Amino acid sequence: MSFTHLDAAGHARMVDVTAKQPTVRSATARGFVRCAPEVVAALRDGSVPKGDVLAVARIAGIQAAKHTPTLLPLAHVIGVHGVVVDLAVVDTGVEIEATVRTADRTGVEMEALTAVSVTALTVVDMVKSLDKGTAIDDVRIVRKEGGKSGTWTRPGER
Repeated sequence: MSFTHLDAAGHARMVDVTAKQPTVRSATARGFVRCAPEVVAALRDGSVPKGDVLAVARIAGIQAAKHTPTLLPLAHVIGVHGVVVDLAVVDTGVEIEATVRTADRTGVEMEALTAVSVTALTVVDMVKSLDKGTAIDDVRIVRKEGGKSGTWTRPGER
């Protein structure tokens, strides 16, 4: 068995995608920040002491998607051509969804996961003074499109 990210000596390497043709690709990831009822109430009425949590978290997620290769050593530097980060306050916390798009040689799954993760971390950072037990749950890819493997949707997701 051979691994694409290891050379013949077993050393880590970045996969060479030079010969691949650029195609339109997208990936959507989701995650959840579980919050105490008082945090949910503060998010809903805009009384979180650090300010507009959802606006700051959305910008953090977009920025994170663009910086993925600086965080993940074997991720390719690609053109991130579109990022949408949506947040929804629900009774038990904050739902997060990020969709990243490109027209490049490799997919944007890591960029979508990074966007959701950093969005969630930002929410936690901004509400931690209200609830030290705030937690990040269930960060995952739910859909990807494009590339050799085509479209994939996680079973049970919309």
